[in-house]
Amino acid sequence: MSLRTFAGPALAVLFTLLLSACQTTTPGSMQGAVEVRSGVIEQITDVQISNTKTRGLGAVVGGALGLGVGSLIGGGTGRDVAMVLGTIGGAVTGNAVQRRNQEPIPGQDIIVRLTNGVLVSVTQEPTNLRVGQKVFIQGQGEDARVTPAK
Repeated sequence: MSLRTFAGPALAVLFTLLLSACQTTTPGSMQGAVEVRSGVIEQITDVQISNTKTRGLGAVVGGALGLGVGSLIGGGTGRDVAMVLGTIGGAVTGNAVQRRNQEPIPGQDIIVRLTNGVLVSVTQEPTNLRVGQKVFIQGQGEDARVTPAK
């Protein structure tokens, strides 16, 4: 089998990966009820949050672009080799470019004592919250957010 036989399916897989890497979820898209807990802020610590929301996207985009450029070079087996090398080179270059642009962002680690006495830590982007303030914790896991109680 020649490399040309794999070029179509490889392009389809790269395109699918590219689309799935771009997919995002929004808080409003969650189905079902979201637990809301209440408490008082015990401590707020400034931290750096790693910016990894688009990890892998650079490699996928670079690989797809490399495949496209490689398909423009030569013909026959030489073209197939150029497409494979373009895909690999583009993926490596795209990943390197993306890593350079993923600097940490400022954040806060907020410790909340819930009304039942349990301590909960939530890391999020900076807000105007203060120690001793009554708050709600909305959501859970990475989607949890601390908001002021009204």
